[in-house]
Amino acid sequence: MNAKILPVINPATEEAVGEIPNQGAREVSAAAARARAAFPGWRRTPAHERAELLQRVARGLREKSEDLAVLLTKEGGKPLRENRDEVGWCASAFDYYAGLCRAERGRVIPSIEASQLALVLHEPYGVVGAIVPWNYPLLLAAWKLAPALAAGNTVVLKPPRQTPLSTVACREVYACLPEGVVEIVTGAGVPTGEALVRDPGTDLIAFTGSLEMGRRVAAACAQTVKKTHLELGGKDAFVVCEDSDLATAVKAVAWAAFLNTGQVCTSTERVYVHRSIHREFLERLEAFTKSLRVGDGMDPGTDVGPLIDAAGRKKAEAHVAQALRRGAKLVCGGRRPPGLKKGFFYEPTVLSGVDHGMAVMREETFGPVCPVMPYRDFDEAVRLVNDSPYGLGANLYTRDSRRVKRFFEEVAAGTIWVNDPLTDNDAGPFGGCKASGASRELGEEGLREFQQAKHVHWDFEQKAKPWWYPYGAQSK
Repeated sequence: MNAKILPVINPATEEAVGEIPNQGAREVSAAAARARAAFPGWRRTPAHERAELLQRVARGLREKSEDLAVLLTKEGGKPLRENRDEVGWCASAFDYYAGLCRAERGRVIPSIEASQLALVLHEPYGVVGAIVPWNYPLLLAAWKLAPALAAGNTVVLKPPRQTPLSTVACREVYACLPEGVVEIVTGAGVPTGEALVRDPGTDLIAFTGSLEMGRRVAAACAQTVKKTHLELGGKDAFVVCEDSDLATAVKAVAWAAFLNTGQVCTSTERVYVHRSIHREFLERLEAFTKSLRVGDGMDPGTDVGPLIDAAGRKKAEAHVAQALRRGAKLVCGGRRPPGLKKGFFYEPTVLSGVDHGMAVMREETFGPVCPVMPYRDFDEAVRLVNDSPYGLGANLYTRDSRRVKRFFEEVAAGTIWVNDPLTDNDAGPFGGCKASGASRELGEEGLREFQQAKHVHWDFEQKAKPWWYPYGAQSK
């Protein structure tokens, strides 16, 4: 393999569907320089003009929706219907931030004296280096691009090495923006991603990925005190209470656990079910999981596609194997589908008899594995949910409003879903706490992540203040 060219592999067929340049420090530096040159003009562009251009990007995404969805499926494996949704969500994010772009730029605060005006301005950082993961490459890019551009920044975007083709195809969509406002560089984490993080031409690094890589990004940026925006891993929990409608709760859990083959940072990777309904819940979940169809995402009948690569499947298999060695029971799945000889497929898997000493309950699996554990009472459920190094999201299924209030007040997570898992809202902030990171995307909070505050103190009059050196020469 030519180190300067990287193949893009379809995880359903293990065949190459394209290739990209593996760009290094020189190409990254040149892209950052172009973005730097474009920054003064872009930040001075009136807000309503920036908003109109963001809306043009949204229209361009919708016009190319089917082509982009097909590319996403071929490079990432996710079922085509889910990728059609992803492109639509991208367009929605650009539309949302186009509206927010017009809204305000700061605020007037109380002045000390009547002859003064005090302002707080929200200003762009400059050049943003954006690094996105392979599971939702267009959506997670949009969640960075749209607010960063709305705030007046320019962006150098590095798509994931595994799923870059859809992003590269968006170059013609971004062509409606002034030259240099969005630059795209391609390649692996080393050299491309590392070069982008370390390049002195970037002022902020926005990264979504694993905890391990997030630590490396933070450490590199700390050397120059470069601003970081980190969205990291998760180990989201799902609590099912005894008052739940089980037929619906089972579908909700399966959706949250197996969407995109469990390769979602907010995937349900721990399920806690009240012990009074635990057995029936498992029986229903087993039956529903067995009904899911595993296959190529281009097949309209597919429910669950492949994992992204052999390493991803190997990790899921290792977590399941360790759990079984330590006493867990395999309810269903737990193997490679016998009828699919090619592709990185793994059957949706349900485990029982698990505990918090197992990797499958503590580490991010990022695969179609759903461990289920009973709990005695709601106090224990909340304690189990919080017993995790991560704090991205958490789900609750119940009809009891008192439990809902306790849950969102006591659970340490950035998003709480009640009776409707994994639903995002452009106007609602997305992000986590603890090892999941401390940044936010979407909503007004997502815009603020790409702005820095400036305080302006303006006195209309040039007059000496009585507290200026009252005992100096001029006072005598």
